[in-house]
Parts: sequence; structure tokens; C-alpha cells
Amino acid sequence: MASLKDLRNRIASTRATQKITKAMQMVAASKLRRAQVAAEAARPYAQHMDKILGNIAAAANMASAPRLLAGTGRDQVHLLVVCTAERGLCGAFNSAIVRLARERANSLLAQGKDVKIFCVGRKGYEQLRRLYERLIVGYVELRSVRTLGFANATDIGDKLIELFDKGAFDVATLFYSRFRSVIAQIPTAQQIIPPAVGENAAPAGGAIYEFEPDEEEILVDLLPRFVATQIFRALLENNASFYGAQMSSMDNATRNAGDMIRKQTLIYNRTRQAMITKELIEIISGAEAL
Repeated sequence: MASLKDLRNRIASTRATQKITKAMQMVAASKLRRAQVAAEAARPYAQHMDKILGNIAAAANMASAPRLLAGTGRDQVHLLVVCTAERGLCGAFNSAIVRLARERANSLLAQGKDVKIFCVGRKGYEQLRRLYERLIVGYVELRSVRTLGFANATDIGDKLIELFDKGAFDVATLFYSRFRSVIAQIPTAQQIIPPAVGENAAPAGGAIYEFEPDEEEILVDLLPRFVATQIFRALLENNASFYGAQMSSMDNATRNAGDMIRKQTLIYNRTRQAMITKELIEIISGAEAL
């Protein structure tokens, strides 16, 4: 049985851990609001960008359209762009995204497709490297970035477009976690190269548009921005989801630490009372022997 000193040390250690988890919860809560506002503000722009691209794609001639829109004509090589957080202590947030990407990779490999992985975020890279190290063709770390900006998404988008122009893949799918609430983050997969514009391929309301300059010239500038916009939205959604998951996880850890402190305190008091009772019995027994 542990001594009273050991029990006191355990209680003090658990209390110190509880203070850390409570502080992390408060920090995550303070950052969540700003991250949530940024993620929600990016959604309308990304959705309208998707609709505009669908309208222009409906009027464009696919024979002369840029390769980013028309694709390579093949479906053999798939690039999985997995966006996760740079830090842990956020419950199953990173694992849920990696699990979705892993299931897609295994499904494609079972179909005889070639799979390549591009990691954005340290935690996803560390998990995927254990199983698919030979499939990883790129890794971007955002650990030193204090505030996510469109420039970060543009840099990632340029790297993906460069790989596509070199013929490294045929289809690129983006994996991230869409923020719904503090306790709900939804792992999401979205095809970004070539963009999935099937549901937006008809002009809204049947209207007929005339484009100046022509559709192909507009698409040359619009498609790279579309890729960067979708990546930027994914990064913002991930950021909000991370702080929501961390806040929830640290709240649970704080509660669990409180339960442990109560149990350890109860064991300490019982042990202390048992030792006092034992000493009293020894004193009384000695007195009666005299």
C-alpha cells in the first residue's frame, strides 16, 4: 500500500495537471470565437466561387478548356491532400481526418489505382508516415504560422498545381474537418482538381451569359484562385474545429482530474485513518499489557 507521502504527491501532481488542462481549455475557448468567425465568413465566398466556376464551366468548350478544369482524361493516379493540425491534445480531431483519408486510400488501392499523399500539418504527417511513407510526395508544416492567411493557401495551391502540370496525378481530393459546433466536427472530403462542378454545371435560372474575355481566358485565372480558395477554407475550418475539439477535450480532462483528486483524497483519508487507528490499538494494547 502506498504511503501517505506518496498519496500526497499523487494528489498534488493531479492538481497541477488539472490547472494545466483548465488553462488550455480557457485559451482554446478564447481563440475559438475568432477562428469560428473566420471559418463562417469564408464559407459564402467559397460557395459562390464554386457556383461561378460551375456557370462558366457550363458555357466553356471542354476541348479547349484548361487542364485544371477538363482534367487529364484519366482516373488512375489520385492525390490525397490531408489537412490536420500541428498540435495534439484535441481528442480524436486529427485521427478522424486521417481515418477518412486512410479509408479512401485503401479503397483506391483495392481498385488498382495509384495513390499519392500530400500532408498539410504535422500530426497527419506523423500518423500517415507509419503506414504510407512511400506514398507521401509532399509535406507542408504551418507550425511557425501565427495567423492563417490566403498566402498560405496560395503557396499550397501552387505546389499542387505544379505537381498536376508535371503529370504527377490525375485527381486531387482535399481532406479536412468541417466545423459545426464545439462538440461536432465533420471529417470532409472534397475533390478540387479537377473541380467537381457537376451540380453547378447549369447557369442559375436558365440565364444565358456572355463573357468578356472568353470563358477559357477567365478560367485560366479563376481555376488557380478556386484551388487556393478551397484550401484556405479547409485551413480555416480545420482551425476552428481544432480549437473546438481542444476545448471539449480539455474540459473532459479537467473533469476527470477532479474525479481523480476526489478518489485519491478519499484513499488518503482512509489510509490516514487506518494508520491512526492502528497506532491507537497498539497504544491501548501496550497499556493493557502493563
